[in-house]
Amino acid sequence: MRVIISAGGTGGHIYPALAIIRKIKEKEPNSEFLYIGTHNRMEKDIVPKEGIPFRMIKVYGFNRKQLWKNANVLYRLVLAKRKCKKWMKEFKPDIVIGVGGYVTVPVLKAAQELGIKTFLHEQNSIAGKANLMLAKHTDLIGVSFASSASQFPKNKTVFTGNPCSEDALKKEPMKKEDLGLDPNKKLVLMVMGSLGASTVNEVLVEMLPKVGNKPYQYLFVTGKGDYEEIAKKTFPKNVKVVPYLDNMTRIMKKVDLMITRAGASTLSEITVLQVPSILIPSPYVPNNHQYKNAMDFVDKKAAILIEEKDLTAALLLEKIDEILLSTRTQEEMKKNLSTMGVENSATVIYEEIQKLIEGRKKDGNIKRHS
Repeated sequence: MRVIISAGGTGGHIYPALAIIRKIKEKEPNSEFLYIGTHNRMEKDIVPKEGIPFRMIKVYGFNRKQLWKNANVLYRLVLAKRKCKKWMKEFKPDIVIGVGGYVTVPVLKAAQELGIKTFLHEQNSIAGKANLMLAKHTDLIGVSFASSASQFPKNKTVFTGNPCSEDALKKEPMKKEDLGLDPNKKLVLMVMGSLGASTVNEVLVEMLPKVGNKPYQYLFVTGKGDYEEIAKKTFPKNVKVVPYLDNMTRIMKKVDLMITRAGASTLSEITVLQVPSILIPSPYVPNNHQYKNAMDFVDKKAAILIEEKDLTAALLLEKIDEILLSTRTQEEMKKNLSTMGVENSATVIYEEIQKLIEGRKKDGNIKRHS
């Protein structure tokens, strides 16, 4: 299989794209890939390290506040599309895949105009503007949330789940002892990521000195930017503070409760690993999509939501106890999570792409794969 794939801007787009690439390589080892990304975002650093051929285009998102600047944005899109067409004629892909971000617009438009099969993947419960713009002329669309399928044409939309979930299931669990934790105590994992993390970290730093008498332990992943300052503080013995964790999903398999943002990839891992969670959506993302992602979980009684503006140390302590002191609450969350995910998401996406390339028609129903 010859594949051009594009995704950019944030890890929430890039890591699902890499999960799709890994699955195609697993199924068809002789496959060839070309990743098209932006010149100034995360993908330019992440993708080449994975050994994937990478080409850059210079594109920008639309400026909603200073509309006059969009003349240059449109000009850049035209140039980028022309460049993508040239690469596609040289590479001759069987399929072009878009996994989110404004970089995908000229890539998918070029493929559509050349008559190359196209597949879109949407990670969030509320579709991104780029995917909505491209959906009309895309051959097939995969969604991570069943509830988001209604935003796309029914006859070409499939509930695939998020491909990061399959990667999460494959990882070997990490022993608590490897992090200096007590193997017999319940574990609360707290990680906010980098976007707007400092505000929440301040509340966590206020809360943690008060947990010394609790019957569970806390693993606080501060992020590299805040670690040096937080590490100077004194916390109870049942609190472990680290700047960063490689392969976070390995310890997630041992976690009893996770306090985190509501990014799509994190939620896909929480779902398939059935981890009870308190979600604190980032208010700093476009279209408030993390809040909408979190509400999808809250509506199904699969998580508790606290908005950042309402967050206090006292409220967070109360919600942690509410979950961890009630076996019934934990089991209910896990049961509800079990109905939401697609455990073999990357495989589902591979199979749908394969059918698309071979010209087999989708059956016309929004479906849950198992």
